Amino acid sequence: MSASSERRALITGASSGIGKATALAFAQAGIHVGLLSRSQEKLAAVVQEAAKAGVTAKAYPIDLAEIDQVKAKMQAIAADFGPLDILVNNAGMGYSKNIVDTPLSEWQKVIDLNLTSVFQCIQGVLPQMRDRQKGTIINVSSIAGQQVFPGWGAYCVSKFGLMALSKTLAAEERAHGIRVSAICPGSVNTPFWDTETMDLGFDRSSMLTPETVAHSILVTALLPEQAVLEELTLMPSAGTL
Repeated sequence: MSASSERRALITGASSGIGKATALAFAQAGIHVGLLSRSQEKLAAVVQEAAKAGVTAKAYPIDLAEIDQVKAKMQAIAADFGPLDILVNNAGMGYSKNIVDTPLSEWQKVIDLNLTSVFQCIQGVLPQMRDRQKGTIINVSSIAGQQVFPGWGAYCVSKFGLMALSKTLAAEERAHGIRVSAICPGSVNTPFWDTETMDLGFDRSSMLTPETVAHSILVTALLPEQAVLEELTLMPSAGTL
């Protein structure tokens, strides 16, 4: 790959699940990857695996829940990693509880990580993309950003908000050569389901795999610059859950 055709991507939530699978898919496609997550140990393992494809792979430990620091840290990461072509906002958390039973502190935690941190990541890299008059921002949303599920109130609100953010950003930035896409998977078999806030006991055998979602993200990122896939719904063939 020539220097003029090389691409560089930052991926949040890259230590496991969809983020890890996306990092490895990008690396196999020859895309240099900067990987962001809270766990430096897990990131190091993904970096080592991605680097086997012959690309540059770097780890950037960051806690996106510390939203007042995200914008500045993203600016520093983007400056360190080099001219940025792609940002994949994948980090997030699940949450299952009826709205009436949701404490304000937990509501805010979900909104902060799933929506506000994405807003801050975007603000951190957008000036660099505008300067270059090109860039692709891919936000990993959810089927829960298109339809509601009882007992998932805070999560649905965060993902509907992410869809609105994606659509508004697309309208504002297309004149600057920046493409914005929202990927909306149904259920995916990842550690998402292993947390205390998502202990629902679903049968995970028929869920999407992280690699399937990663392939869709890669296809979206590699579209010719004159095309954009603004919204993609990717469902398990057996249904939503």
